Amino acid sequence: MQNLIKKIKRKINWAIINLVSTGLVLVFLGILIVWTDFVLRLVIGLFVIIVAYAFFHLAYKIWWIKREVEKYFKL
Repeated sequence: MQNLIKKIKRKINWAIINLVSTGLVLVFLGILIVWTDFVLRLVIGLFVIIVAYAFFHLAYKIWWIKREVEKYFKL
């Protein structure tokens, strides 16, 4: 049980780190929006890609936790 909890805590910590780093990138790109039209288009495109990555990454983390719980309980 301790091993399962330790693995889940580690994956959740990595998910938090990824979400915070994605948030920092979005803040930086949000600041760049106010300067030029080209940067605005670039930021909107990057925002869509970053949001898509965040969803895929979050789905993977949830799937991994589900797999570990099923492996532990042998469902």
